[in-house]
Amino acid sequence: MTEPTPVPDAAGGGSRTATVPPEPVLPAPVSKQASNGHRQNGALRTEATPEPGANTHVNGTPVAVPTAVTRTDVRSGDDVEAGIVALWRSYGESRDQNQRDRLVLHYAPLVKYVAGRVGTGLPAHVDVADLIQSGIFGLVDAIEKFEPERGLKFETYAMQRIRGAILDDLRSQDWVPRSVRSRARDVERALERLGAKLQRTPTDRELAAELKIGLAELRELYGQLQLTSVVALDELIAPNKGGSSLAESLPDDAAEDPVASLVDQDSRRQLADAIAQLAERDRVVVTLYYFENLTLAEIGKVLGVTESRVCQLHTRAVLRLRTKLNEQSEA
Repeated sequence: MTEPTPVPDAAGGGSRTATVPPEPVLPAPVSKQASNGHRQNGALRTEATPEPGANTHVNGTPVAVPTAVTRTDVRSGDDVEAGIVALWRSYGESRDQNQRDRLVLHYAPLVKYVAGRVGTGLPAHVDVADLIQSGIFGLVDAIEKFEPERGLKFETYAMQRIRGAILDDLRSQDWVPRSVRSRARDVERALERLGAKLQRTPTDRELAAELKIGLAELRELYGQLQLTSVVALDELIAPNKGGSSLAESLPDDAAEDPVASLVDQDSRRQLADAIAQLAERDRVVVTLYYFENLTLAEIGKVLGVTESRVCQLHTRAVLRLRTKLNEQSEA
């Protein structure tokens, strides 16, 4: 049974009642060779696809095919290309900033592509987003200086300008002179050639001969090339294994050495045990001299003896302590 549905009339004033038929269940096609046909008695019978608004029959019952409500407007590649050509022509005549921004948005994927290619050979701490930002300026410059009437392809021209803008920005941030970078590449190529030729790591003398420079000049070059070996402190040592950053592996000269701390604590414990085994007068002399920082004369006044006697007691106490510490270390 169908349910009446109010539908607005053609004039737009009021509504009329229309009956919406139940959605028919169409039979599944038997063969993939024809989407609108099926086999019957060994022969292939093809049925034409009904037009929207026409009547068709399912199991002998007439069914109205619903008309299409909306149609998707799909622009072809030729239409897009024609629009870009017209936009270039209009921008060349007016030099309007809004039209330039539309061209920047259209060709923005070129910047991401070039930045990804350039960033492949750079260190991990270089952010690709910074490269893209530099490349956008190159794209804007390419759009402003491009001349479509010459018949050249803009993508080829723009990729060179974008790459140049990215490299210029990287060079401006580099504190190493370009000459040093060039010498570093020469050394790397010479090491590769000698390694392949000698089947081992070449010596400094062999490398200097390959570069046609002296040994002293090569060592001076090594000092300059140390500036090029820079890594970020927040770079992970083993990123695939979840390792710590490089900053966490740097030694801290002001930090306390745990091994030295344990050795010192053990030595103090052994010394305290050895002092506890001394005679009472020897223990007093050691305590006043090393812990209370009294002189021998002051200790003599405390014990009521002469300074020379205190010196003898101190010497005897030190010898006994040395003997007991040696015994403990050998045990």
